[in-house]
Amino acid sequence: MAQQTVDKVLQRPLYVFDLPEELLYTLQLKTQPSAAPLEDGPHTSRPATPSDSGESTSGSSTSATSCTLCGQSFPTVLDQRSHVRSDLHAYNLKLKLRGREAVTESEFERLVEKLDESLSGSDTDESDDSDEGEEEGKPKDSTLSALLKRQAKLTNGDAEDAPTRQRKQGAGKAPLLWFSSPKLASNTTLGVYRAVFANEEQEEANRLVETLQRKQLAPKPAPKPAAKPDPEDEGGVPLPASMVPLSNGSGGPHYFMCMIGGGHFAAMLVSLTPKLTKKAGLDDRAATVIAHKTFHRYTTRRKQGGSQSAKDNTGKSISSAGSSLRRYNEVALETEIRALLQEWKTLIDSANLIFVRASGSGNRRTLFGPYEDQVLTQKDTRLRGFPFNTRRATQAELMRAFFELTRVKVNVVDEAALARQAEEAAAAAAKAQAQAQAASRPSGLKVAKPSKADEEALLHTTQLQALIRRSKAPALLSYLQTHSLAADFHFFPPDQNRHAPTPLHLAASSNSPACILALLAKAKADPTIQNTDSKYPFDLAGDRATRDAFRLARSQLSEAAFAWDQGNVPPPLSQPEVDARAQREAAEQAEENSAEKARRQRETERLREEEKAKMVQGKEDKFGKGRLLSKPTLTAEERRAEDARGMTDEMRVKVERERRARAAEERMKKLAGGR
Repeated sequence: MAQQTVDKVLQRPLYVFDLPEELLYTLQLKTQPSAAPLEDGPHTSRPATPSDSGESTSGSSTSATSCTLCGQSFPTVLDQRSHVRSDLHAYNLKLKLRGREAVTESEFERLVEKLDESLSGSDTDESDDSDEGEEEGKPKDSTLSALLKRQAKLTNGDAEDAPTRQRKQGAGKAPLLWFSSPKLASNTTLGVYRAVFANEEQEEANRLVETLQRKQLAPKPAPKPAAKPDPEDEGGVPLPASMVPLSNGSGGPHYFMCMIGGGHFAAMLVSLTPKLTKKAGLDDRAATVIAHKTFHRYTTRRKQGGSQSAKDNTGKSISSAGSSLRRYNEVALETEIRALLQEWKTLIDSANLIFVRASGSGNRRTLFGPYEDQVLTQKDTRLRGFPFNTRRATQAELMRAFFELTRVKVNVVDEAALARQAEEAAAAAAKAQAQAQAASRPSGLKVAKPSKADEEALLHTTQLQALIRRSKAPALLSYLQTHSLAADFHFFPPDQNRHAPTPLHLAASSNSPACILALLAKAKADPTIQNTDSKYPFDLAGDRATRDAFRLARSQLSEAAFAWDQGNVPPPLSQPEVDARAQREAAEQAEENSAEKARRQRETERLREEEKAKMVQGKEDKFGKGRLLSKPTLTAEERRAEDARGMTDEMRVKVERERRARAAEERMKKLAGGR
């Protein structure tokens, strides 16, 4: 019965600060996986030597290809020289001069990773593209110098962006703490994020269960909706939301969470006390948001990434409208964010923990300054980063992050699957080790050197195949005769020429009638030899011309020359028969072409007539049937105007003068004739 109750409890989400009693008082902290501490300072652990790592060495502990400072050995001198020029070796030299222990290669890689570590990541292109490239304009130091500078800041403790030692108590440890319970199955564990515990609470690992029990909060009922006040009764208008002072309700524990990146900013104050709600008729817990605010400004260059300030730091003078707008928005966004933090200062100072995601130096400078009356500082022990990937800074993303932080993770382990994976990993490791040992061991097998006869056969094979593929029949016969090779010469090596082992097989598969006729009629190649697939040369022919070459050779040679029927060669065919067939086929083709041409001409004429008839019919449908009217008769004045159209004034005067002169002459002739 108890097991059924626990199973029913696990079916709904578990809230870290309101766990069921049947689970809460039976929790036991499981042994956490050990991890090397991720510190920014030098490590005190000794570097691993070849003897410590299990590698066997012969002779003395040091050799000419080893580094006693870093505790590494190398297979070649070139690898050792490359190591001496590496940042790892230079860093260990610096540590030795300061009287500190050297670090191993894995520890050095973790130190380098801490240089570019941000408070949180982003798993979308929209957030990544906006945060990348903000520091493109600044000259970048080498890995070694940047690492030494950061350690100097941490050692002095006077750097504004240098975290305190208390912030790094949990560095290098797993983000989740796992608990078991006798009420649960043996393969079921519950996980709680380590970030919800204070640094002092994490140091007392044996009392984490008691700490979790003390953090439990009794849920409060959902507040009833207040009646909307009447402005006439109050004698005024309500104040805007920005002028109403914030309050934490019951004054219980709460978190401050914010994200910034790519011109997006979202902040939220959320109470840890769960609120009772109803969901599908069952009691459920919901979060109580005390206050929330989001800003968005156009500050990043689209399609390019990076802020405008980072582009300006490169020294390039940009005076476009977009750049001016982005510069203004960067200043405005910084002012709005700092004003909001100052407005929420009281609740931020009383918050139990502060979760921040701010990638890039510009975004961190907006939150952590330094500036006058700043609210957030990087030396605050309550400061946390989100121990999981986050997306664009929005109110919904903050709520998702809060639920992810405060929800208990239920992990059910398949023991059989884990055992199989462990066996497969062990087998793969053993196989890889065996292969590495076999590769490092000098091989005793040597490739046999080809004999002189094999080299000659390979040379002949290459030459013959090249001639056949290019259909060089005279050159093929000349090569066979010059080198005294048989027409049935077998190509070398045989395993690579199984499909076409002889020149006749290759000529048939390459569709080379000239080579086939030359090999059969002149070189006397045998057409009854089979390849590894039991196919004769004639079976490999791909067109009629190639097959006719076999029939022509059978006609030119006697029937007793070869067993033609055994080689699947059809009856003989003489050259006149081939020519006659070609002429007949050419005539038939010409007749077909002429018939097709005539058919196409008739079809073209028919289509033209149809098109002409359609045009006539269209005109009749549009204008109707009737006779065409003749051109109207023009008067003498209209004819003169028509003749003078397009003439200049001088030409018209000249034509008119000539016309009048001719008219006068006509009149004079008439008068003279009348007398």
